[in-house]
Amino acid sequence: MNENQVLVVRFEASRAHLQAVAYRMLGSLHEADDAVQEAWLRLNRSDVSGVDNLTGWLTTVVARVCLDMLRSRKSRREEPLPAHAPEPTATRAEAPDPEQEAVLADSVGLALLVVLEKLAPAERVAFVLHDMFDLTFDEIAPIVGRSATAARQLASRARRRVRGAPVPETDRSRQREIVDAFFAAARGGNFAALLAVLDPDVVLRADAASVQWSRALQAASTPKLAPEVRGATAVAQTFSGTAQAAQRALVNGASGLVWAPGDRPRAVMRFTLLRGKIAAIDLIADPEHIRQLDVVIGQR
Repeated sequence: MNENQVLVVRFEASRAHLQAVAYRMLGSLHEADDAVQEAWLRLNRSDVSGVDNLTGWLTTVVARVCLDMLRSRKSRREEPLPAHAPEPTATRAEAPDPEQEAVLADSVGLALLVVLEKLAPAERVAFVLHDMFDLTFDEIAPIVGRSATAARQLASRARRRVRGAPVPETDRSRQREIVDAFFAAARGGNFAALLAVLDPDVVLRADAASVQWSRALQAASTPKLAPEVRGATAVAQTFSGTAQAAQRALVNGASGLVWAPGDRPRAVMRFTLLRGKIAAIDLIADPEHIRQLDVVIGQR
């Protein structure tokens, strides 16, 4: 193999690890792919002949890219994130693998992802790298641009916020009340009522199949669904006047919504509820992922 082929092989050996790091920092598979993509581009522009631990070097690059993305995200909190147009990489599929997306989300936990959204960018990076991937604070310090002591304080502060975070709503009747309020407001186009039931920092995540399905159904003049939408205003705009064909359902034992023509689930909506508000919405249309869910149509 030539030098470039060797580099591709070494990069691919680290891809799964890099994607896991980026996903936990960003909470979005699309953005995680972009961060890993940027790491590949930077690797191609760098002389790494003297780097013994390439995975460690790439982890640092990905972490810095994620930190920049988190800071940029906070400056446009209420804007929907566009579908990115990725540049070619060593080996990259046309869209994220829905099954891989499901595995990543389940491995982190939807509730934890919601909590991580509340952290400041540097706190999130320090916490993820130290508590989830065992990097030392000496390694984390140059990534976040702080001393090792300050990096330790960032992770400690993040840890306290994670431990003190509200527990997701599990009471079935309370779940039903909140989801029903969302359902009624969405169907009726009641924008104010939608805002009232959404957490200010709510995040909507739609898998690749959901994006494709929704765009096939939408009129040309309708704003297109993005893989990820953040903020109550943007999420309310996404759902206002929609869900006409949805039905109530239990999704893995929790209140949710389903689109099921002929009683066959075509798309499923899962909710994460915190402090009486909807903090996260997951829209799933990948058939394999839906088959892994316990969906009971019409149950409340």
